[in-house]
Amino acid sequence: MASKKKHYTEEDILKSKTSALRADGEWKYRKRNYKQALNSFTAAIELSPKEKRCFVSRSKCYIQLGQFRNALLDAEASLAEDPLFPEGVYQKAEALYYMGEFEFALVFYRRGLKLRPQMVGWRLGIHKAEEAIIGSVGSSSFIKPEVMGDLSYLEEEIGRKQPIAVVQNLTKKDRSPVAMKYERTTRHLLGGFYEHKGFLEKLLKDEDLIKGVTKNGERMGDLLKNCITSLNHCADFWSQEKPISPKETSRQSKPPKPSLNTRKAQYLIKSFDEISRSLAAGNTKASLCKTEDVIKTVQGLTDQDCPIKDEIMCFLHSCMGHAYFDLGELDKAMEYHENDLNLSRQCDVPDAISRALANIGCIYAETKQFEKAIEFWEERIPYIHEGLENTWMLHEIGCCYLELNDPEKARDYGLRSIAVAEEMFDDMWQLRAIVLVGQSELKLGNFESSVSFFEKALNLAELENDGMALNAIQKALDEAKEQLQNQQQSSENEEHEEEEEEKEEYANEKPETLE
Repeated sequence: MASKKKHYTEEDILKSKTSALRADGEWKYRKRNYKQALNSFTAAIELSPKEKRCFVSRSKCYIQLGQFRNALLDAEASLAEDPLFPEGVYQKAEALYYMGEFEFALVFYRRGLKLRPQMVGWRLGIHKAEEAIIGSVGSSSFIKPEVMGDLSYLEEEIGRKQPIAVVQNLTKKDRSPVAMKYERTTRHLLGGFYEHKGFLEKLLKDEDLIKGVTKNGERMGDLLKNCITSLNHCADFWSQEKPISPKETSRQSKPPKPSLNTRKAQYLIKSFDEISRSLAAGNTKASLCKTEDVIKTVQGLTDQDCPIKDEIMCFLHSCMGHAYFDLGELDKAMEYHENDLNLSRQCDVPDAISRALANIGCIYAETKQFEKAIEFWEERIPYIHEGLENTWMLHEIGCCYLELNDPEKARDYGLRSIAVAEEMFDDMWQLRAIVLVGQSELKLGNFESSVSFFEKALNLAELENDGMALNAIQKALDEAKEQLQNQQQSSENEEHEEEEEEKEEYANEKPETLE
């Protein structure tokens, strides 16, 4: 039976190739092959320069490779046409943070929290940025008035009356901050940021400015107040860590050393980077030892020392699980991923719950316990908000059902995976999901449908120029066609036998009729 081939336009082919390269990059990133992943994302961007998700993904690779300025440039590129793109805003905040621009990073973390409050990353980002700012108060090595990267968003928010970098040019005479009870103490605690605070308070007195509204609908007055509140919060927090009286302030010529808690926060942030880099370099044992040390440190902190202690512990348990998985010690890996899940549920952190459920399911699938893998992965589905993650999850569940010899459910999940992949214009995952449905139909005995799905998969594989996939699909298609041909031959034989039986019955009945 001839199959009608779908006509692909140049735009379809371009989207398909871009999607395939992006999927390849995401897969390599998951495997911590950051250089290879970066090459895949770069190739995708060359094909589709406006694909914002590719810029975000490549920015993540640059951060893992320590190229923070390139990470910032890619994050900005992802926001070129959509400044409210949450993933782009988060990635820009991350890049600024790793460049040491903690104050600017904090602005974007807070901005992102308003855009998508359910993302736990914002809260973690705000916390680590605030800790970094507090730890750097008064340090001349940190205060950098120059604008790093494209911070036009900040300039736009203050009506472009004065660029951000002008803060460094404000003289003592120009500054007129709102009077405070312990203004001298606040000046000491905020250090170089005190000038920023004064500048914002000066803008707050401009009645015409505060009545204005940004292009995103935010009132300028509210925006300025939020920024000032953030700085006051830093000063309050620092004063609680190490109270300073006005008299002591006047006597001190050097900035105070960070408190024990602040030093621990800086140690934790540095440790997270070391753990990630060790895993990326394949140095699993070093990552394991470092993570164990950090867990001991975090366990010694109080909730007051670290408000997000439980969320950090979730992350560390996940790191331990990944390390043991890479070492082939699946029992220990399972133990830590279960710890991650239990603690995530106690804290009610959706992203962490989703992560833990995925990791536990992977271990069960690796050990051929497909029913358990399905149980955890099906529970995870409501937590997934990203299209590619969803199509991957549906595909994996379908494969498990196929392994359990339940082709009907495997087909259902395969069809759902195809639908999501089509919405994402992701031909790579369409290909995989279509093959899954073709295999399911083959097991169900629906040979004609199986042939149809394998032919679609073959067309996609040709489009992707995937030689290995072409060979595998061609073999499956040949098997399906053979089964279909046998079925049709069997059906024809049955029809022929029925006709012969009818003729024989008719022949036997005819003499009786004549008599």
